Amino acid sequence: MTKNGRIELMAPAGNFESLQAALDNGADSVYFGIDQLNMRARASINFTLEDLPEITRRCEEKGVRSYLTLNTIIYDHDLSLIKVLLDKAKEANITAVIAMDQSVISYARQVGVEIHISTQINVTNIETVKFYAMFADTMVLSRELSLKQIKKIAEQIEKEDVRGPSGNLVEIEIFGHGALCMAVSGKCYLSLHSHNSSANRGACKQNCRKKYTVIDQETGFEIELDNEYMMSPKDLCTMEFLDEVVDAGIKVLKIEGRGRAPEYVATVIRCYREAIDAVAEGTYSKEKVDYWMGLLQTVYNRGFWSGYYLGQKLGEWSAVSGSMATQKKVYIGKGRHFFPKTSIGQFVIEAYDLKVGDLILVTGPTTGAKEMVVESMMVEDVVGDIAKKGESITIPMPFRIRASDKLYKLVKEEPQGQVQGGKEEEEVYAH
Repeated sequence: MTKNGRIELMAPAGNFESLQAALDNGADSVYFGIDQLNMRARASINFTLEDLPEITRRCEEKGVRSYLTLNTIIYDHDLSLIKVLLDKAKEANITAVIAMDQSVISYARQVGVEIHISTQINVTNIETVKFYAMFADTMVLSRELSLKQIKKIAEQIEKEDVRGPSGNLVEIEIFGHGALCMAVSGKCYLSLHSHNSSANRGACKQNCRKKYTVIDQETGFEIELDNEYMMSPKDLCTMEFLDEVVDAGIKVLKIEGRGRAPEYVATVIRCYREAIDAVAEGTYSKEKVDYWMGLLQTVYNRGFWSGYYLGQKLGEWSAVSGSMATQKKVYIGKGRHFFPKTSIGQFVIEAYDLKVGDLILVTGPTTGAKEMVVESMMVEDVVGDIAKKGESITIPMPFRIRASDKLYKLVKEEPQGQVQGGKEEEEVYAH
């Protein structure tokens, strides 16, 4: 829990763009993976060991906690790498490691790295919490629990004075927003059976997100389905009952999405930051929730539902294979230079037109994800209303840009199950 008594907001970070977006939009902590031993191992944008000091530097500068995910199945040939990763994490002053394998838990304890228990362990009752309290200060509960069950566990922690190695009461963490998996807390074997690519080693091929026809093998009868994507759940969203989530006694709200784009991280973290603060201040209202929900719908999503938290009937499946976002980004060009005295950014247009009045997004490893409306611009050093491919432009900007930052135009999109940026964003279901 944060120092002001409000629940901790934890953000995903798959690269430096998303990390900076999380830091800029109010995250209290960030979680990330290194190389191959995390639940996003198949992505090409994982951080490396060499990135650890810079991750820590940026987080410490903002007073934000940093959590390393080492939560996959571990084999004998992984053990030496585990030790290297944890040694480097300790050296870089990473706040904690999120773990599920006893080898990781044991070595982290040996070298003095704080341990958080991953949802992969499926903690579902107070006795399991008490057992892992010997090693860990924070427990990510199973995703399949209701708020009623979560609240009971939180109450029992206080009643029985269950404390972790730090001497503090064990903190309960749950997922608050993002992709859901049909499998129990992400433990799925479909990808392993079909592609020899294990989801439990961070290499899910997302079989459940595809369209299938179900046929009775005895009669040949094709079973009619109400939904084409009957294994693909809608995305989890707790925004509409966040006050109940806080009341359940959780201490950390985790946002899924280490495979998401930086603008996704920026928008989701900003909305939940404002909502958490509103709950604490007593200003949380339906009007504000409607506003935040509108913003959340602009970034990648498969539609929203409350997961298992409210105990309602299960099976809210997505009607699309891709995103239902009401807004998409269109690549326009790259940054060239920034003039700090006049706060003007220079870009080169590489694709499509850009006009005065357009909503733009600028992303970069140091810039993060920043949005603004183009109120005026110079095209090839002449005042202009429209810029075309190949032209150089300058725009007054309220934030600094860097060379090679990417420039996008944000446009309205009818939700058709489209993919963003020409390729569906990768995802992970358990951390």
